[in-house]
Amino acid sequence: MNIHEYQAKALLRAAGAPVSDGRVVTRAEDAKIAAGELDGPAWVVKAQIHAGGRGKGRFLEREAGDKGGVRITSSVEQAAEEARRMLGRTLVTLQTGPAGKQVNRVYIEEGAEIARELYLALLVDRKSSRISFVASTEGGMDIEEVARTTPERILSFAIDPATGFQPFHGRRIAFALGLKGDQVKQCVKLAGTLYRLFRQRDAELVEINPLIVTKQGDLKCLDAKMGFDNNALFRQHEIESLRDESEEDPKELAASRFDLNYIALDGEIGCMVNGAGLAMATMDIIKLFGSEPANFLDVGGGATREKVTEAFKIITSDPHVKGILVNIFGGIMRCDIIAEGIVAAVKEVGLQVPLVVRLEGTNVDLGKKIINDSGLNVIAADDLGDAARKIVKAVKG
Repeated sequence: MNIHEYQAKALLRAAGAPVSDGRVVTRAEDAKIAAGELDGPAWVVKAQIHAGGRGKGRFLEREAGDKGGVRITSSVEQAAEEARRMLGRTLVTLQTGPAGKQVNRVYIEEGAEIARELYLALLVDRKSSRISFVASTEGGMDIEEVARTTPERILSFAIDPATGFQPFHGRRIAFALGLKGDQVKQCVKLAGTLYRLFRQRDAELVEINPLIVTKQGDLKCLDAKMGFDNNALFRQHEIESLRDESEEDPKELAASRFDLNYIALDGEIGCMVNGAGLAMATMDIIKLFGSEPANFLDVGGGATREKVTEAFKIITSDPHVKGILVNIFGGIMRCDIIAEGIVAAVKEVGLQVPLVVRLEGTNVDLGKKIINDSGLNVIAADDLGDAARKIVKAVKG
């Protein structure tokens, strides 16, 4: 689960990390009051969407004087006007895709005098199964681009969970960032604060980009991005309350409500499978035969007829889906339950695209009988290769 910048900064502020004062605005008429509560001489207005690259983004609805989703202003009135210009419009960045995201919130923040821009982040290193720090002198840039062009400018190391964060970890970061004097102490304190926040909040990512050195020589978190482990939200009620459902894919949101594992992709063949490994194999074989999967969807081992019906509705709600492949290996999951769910869903929402069904395992004969007796225009398949070949042929003509 991701949160907005202003929410991440509130968590940082509560933890004791240095951040600028700011106000979030959802209505244009409140912008002037919010900006007036902040000290000048500069005010920064930032569009709040769950995507990076806002400063280099563009609005779909073009207006004269547009300068992306991050704008520096020199008066309260100008800050309020820029907030009004952003709210309700669609911002497109490299991370949003061409459709962009609507700006429903803006964050007005005190300006900062920047001497240097740095990068500091914590993430879960899947290879070592540990929390890792990533630091770079190239703040304000995409870390992926820095890693590609100048990897020597990135410091990355994991924290041993037996010892946890230690001051020497912070000093290692400070020296790599070229900090000196009191800045080293500030860095040690900040790194320790971020590590504790990461662990206590079950985070998956805490990224400060840029972490700046002000002209006064102090460290400050100028931007913040945070993501959290969905599986830990049951014990993180405060974090869960920060969820902005308007920023999430409606199909993925609907799937989460029915405990379905769904991820939207860019392909044309919708997939409904039971088991993550089988789902991955299904996606791979679709690509092997010359097409692209439109989603990853695992209905799980104990799916009910209702869950299967909802899964089918989610797949068919994607306008990019030109065909559907149902691939079920019935172990705990019974093939007749899948068949009943498919029949119920098709009768409710209709079937406008080719549907290939491959069933195998528990109650497979009963499952096939339910589908055959339903009168649906379904293409039966004997095995996974046969199923993939048939759905790709049906979609490609």
